[in-house]
Amino acid sequence: MGIVNITPDSFSDGVRCLRTEAAVSRARALAREGADIIDLGAESTRPGATPISWQAEWARLEPVLRILVREMPTMPISIDTYHPETAERALCLGAAILNCVYAKSVPAMLELAGKTSCGLVLPASIFFDNRPPAADSASPLSSLHSSLSALNSQLVIDPMIGFGTTREEDVALLGGIRRMAQKAPVLVGVSRKRIVGTLTGAEDPHDRLGGSIGAAVWCAMNGASVVRVHDVKETVQALKVVDALAKGDVA
Repeated sequence: MGIVNITPDSFSDGVRCLRTEAAVSRARALAREGADIIDLGAESTRPGATPISWQAEWARLEPVLRILVREMPTMPISIDTYHPETAERALCLGAAILNCVYAKSVPAMLELAGKTSCGLVLPASIFFDNRPPAADSASPLSSLHSSLSALNSQLVIDPMIGFGTTREEDVALLGGIRRMAQKAPVLVGVSRKRIVGTLTGAEDPHDRLGGSIGAAVWCAMNGASVVRVHDVKETVQALKVVDALAKGDVA
């Protein structure tokens, strides 16, 4: 999954893709580099980011999504949002996946997914009670278990690395990916995040390529179905080598 941040305040690439033309160009490049999914986000979810309205988010997102679904009809487009209003409009335009990062938005996202065949990425905390709760976690979602079961084939879970977690909690979450993958397909986003800097000493997110690739390889080898990354070309190359070696396909 290749990341396109249509925001002025992303922790890793800032204003780089805020303009529609730049965001579309970035998505095209990620597709050429081997991305299987393009993930569009128009509101930063980094720690301390200022929330925006769904209207502001949609104003950034709509023109980019409209172009990409026309130009890349076979490329699944994921929408990184917790606003149901944005999610509904994106599905109507042709988005294939909703990537929901906050538990409080899960009921509305489940309702939307139930009306469509879209994929739905949800926080793993919904499935695993021992995951450290984020500051804005909703109350236990046991009342939604029937909805979760009904949509099982559409669901992917995300351990939410770096969302209100400590270094130790992030390491524990990454160590538990294999267990999570026994419950549902797992998506992991570690690319350029604080945990990579903490483990390597790389303070600048742009200096975390090696650590990010290492994390992506670890996740894939431990059962993750999707790795969400900024550096698609380099990650794809690494995963191809590891996959070939694992299969003994080195002739």
